[in-house]
Amino acid sequence: MTVDAKAKLAVLGGAPALGSDPGDMFDWPIVTEEDEAAVLEVLRRGEMSGTGITKEFEKEFSAWIGLEHALGYCNGTASLHAAMWACGVGAGDEVICPSMTYWASCASALSLGATVNFADIRRDTLCVDPADIEHRIGPRTRAVVVVHYSGYPCDMDPIVEIARRHGVRVIEDVSHAQGSLYGGRMAGTMGDIACMSLMSGKSLAAGEAGIMATGDRALYERCIAYGHYSRTGVASNFNPVDAQVTETGLRKYAGIAMGGAKHRMNQTCAAMGRVQLRHYPERIAEIQRAMNRFWDLLEGAPGIRAHRPPHGSGSTMGGWYNPRGLYVAEELGGLSCERFCEAVRAEGVHCCRPGANNPLHLHELFHAADLFGTGRPTAVSFGARDVRQCPGTLPVSESISEIAFGVPWFKHDRPGLIEEYAGAYRKVAENAEQLR
Repeated sequence: MTVDAKAKLAVLGGAPALGSDPGDMFDWPIVTEEDEAAVLEVLRRGEMSGTGITKEFEKEFSAWIGLEHALGYCNGTASLHAAMWACGVGAGDEVICPSMTYWASCASALSLGATVNFADIRRDTLCVDPADIEHRIGPRTRAVVVVHYSGYPCDMDPIVEIARRHGVRVIEDVSHAQGSLYGGRMAGTMGDIACMSLMSGKSLAAGEAGIMATGDRALYERCIAYGHYSRTGVASNFNPVDAQVTETGLRKYAGIAMGGAKHRMNQTCAAMGRVQLRHYPERIAEIQRAMNRFWDLLEGAPGIRAHRPPHGSGSTMGGWYNPRGLYVAEELGGLSCERFCEAVRAEGVHCCRPGANNPLHLHELFHAADLFGTGRPTAVSFGARDVRQCPGTLPVSESISEIAFGVPWFKHDRPGLIEEYAGAYRKVAENAEQLR
């Protein structure tokens, strides 16, 4: 790809690099007549609130991810909430979670009376730093929540080893990474339990839905008992003989959700999920070809790095949800990421904005919210040690707006158009002196 070394940047009045109509390049999810027919069948049969279709989806998802049990949810947040309770998180306990993630990864801990001990991320992966976990484990740490951010698989081997040594559970948040591989192993299969969103914007999209997967029968039954009352063994209008909970300590509460929550997946989502899953491997394979093409074209461009695992590592980015690039200001004379992104947007790439999720350890919810009316912040209400953190404690997470930026999420491998988008980034990177 050739870039004019003296091209005037569009932000300064030059001609934009991007001129082609992207067409359906960014349309997602891909909804076909097959999806529509599956959803319409549920609607016409009036089975939106049943479980039969959802159970079929769970079986197929379980086979695809390679775990014995899967359980459909109304959304991914509910699945994470139930997983924490299933792992024994309760009042006064702690969970460890990266600060740079969406709030749903950990906010449910507060509603269980627990608190969150936030860890920093690695600059090259944007995932939790294994080296910042072990020293945070205390006598009431119950789980580590790992987030495979933007599809990049966490460094799971050291994380799992640390957790096993301390008797701590590992919850994988796979909401960004359905189908990502870590050294050839599927994201979601290395911890104790995996949870994920399947909302319409995710790479595996089934509407407003979520799913949990685990190889641990006890965790599976606890998740059922917490929010799937109709599967606990008491007759209902929907499942008169359903009895998926066998553990005696849970069976005695059958018929009422122990969490006082209704987590059932709407079966229109289950029907769509079944269709989407059938086509998912081929679709994410094309996304990976497209995204890797984009980053290959930008190899050697100053100031920017690909956010992807090294070639030959056996790790992949799955559906590459919410793709990021990594920014190295020093190579561009200290040019801010914000100014770099402004210039790229002027070239026609509207998704290029600095940062990612804001660091959660600085949010007032995790410092001052009194969810139970105890007169004290929930983070310290139930005897938990005070693990709240102030600015400056997690430097990588706090610098996210200077080290990461948005890139296009290509859904099709169309070389000509991808070259145009890559050219816009290279044009700014190679002419950055015009901005100083």
